[in-house]
Amino acid sequence: MAGESSKEAIVRASSKFDPGALLRRPMVIPCLLIVILLILGETASPGFASPGQIIKLLTLAALMGIVAAGQNLVILGGREGIDLSVGAIISFGAVVAGNIMQGANSMVAPAVLGAAGAGLGIGILNGIGVTILRIPPLVMTLGMMGVVQGALVAMTRGIPSGNAAPVLANFITQPVLAGIPGILFVWIGVGFLMAWLLSGTAFGYRIYAIGTNERAALLTGVSVWRMRIGLFGLSGFFAGLTSVFVLGYTGNSFIGVGDQYMLPSIIAVVLGGTPLSGGQGSYTGTMAGAFLLVILQSILITLQMEEFGRQIVFGVTLLVLMLFYGRQRRLRV
Repeated sequence: MAGESSKEAIVRASSKFDPGALLRRPMVIPCLLIVILLILGETASPGFASPGQIIKLLTLAALMGIVAAGQNLVILGGREGIDLSVGAIISFGAVVAGNIMQGANSMVAPAVLGAAGAGLGIGILNGIGVTILRIPPLVMTLGMMGVVQGALVAMTRGIPSGNAAPVLANFITQPVLAGIPGILFVWIGVGFLMAWLLSGTAFGYRIYAIGTNERAALLTGVSVWRMRIGLFGLSGFFAGLTSVFVLGYTGNSFIGVGDQYMLPSIIAVVLGGTPLSGGQGSYTGTMAGAFLLVILQSILITLQMEEFGRQIVFGVTLLVLMLFYGRQRRLRV
């Protein structure tokens, strides 16, 4: 009888298996696409999926993934929150860090503080504009992007300035432990930090609360305007931190070095299962989304697609993701 009961339980469990439900899990689709794209890349260019090449792809994904951490927080907070200024902040932070550093190893720490602090300040201004001045996030961050880009032109006159310290460049591009570059350990650390922040702190619960239903969160005593300022501030901070690593990767700073991270940082978040309506999602999915996008970009480069073509692919990808994951019909307030 016990054997028959176990058999019946197995049959019932198997009959309840729903492939559609499995595919709706946020991490499943990006992981499947990563495997598929690696196979396609290896087919198009032998060696594409070799361990050394994967490490290089992960290095690029780390740069995108760190800035996407801040973007993830803003989007989770709801109200169609998107930070369009992260690319300009990366460019600005790279110029700040490069001019503080000027190739000196001893100035790496001050450069990190300067770039991250500048990003934090710009992010807080975004948050103040969105909450206190009630400017829509898209408009506010787009305007801030223009202001920061204008400031960059005034500061540099369009000429590249500042240089990365050798120790920073080696940390980004050279193995530091077990053949793995230091930037990947930083990204792993960011992943653990985000997991703890979102699932292990009151701040994280409040993020999901205001993203799900801002009015209900307000009635429970959550200071929505402070939360939102904090989220935009963290977005700016992560963008400023990314700028230092981008400087180490490129070697010097120039106007527009961060532009390539703006749209992909949004796509990585959505691809990882966080809808633009906010209130649900995780950074783990965003990490997978960042790696997936880097693989896709690498394949397009291998196929010798022009920059404008890659931008079209990224834009279409975002639209398809919006249709696939869907958006809530009711506006969350």
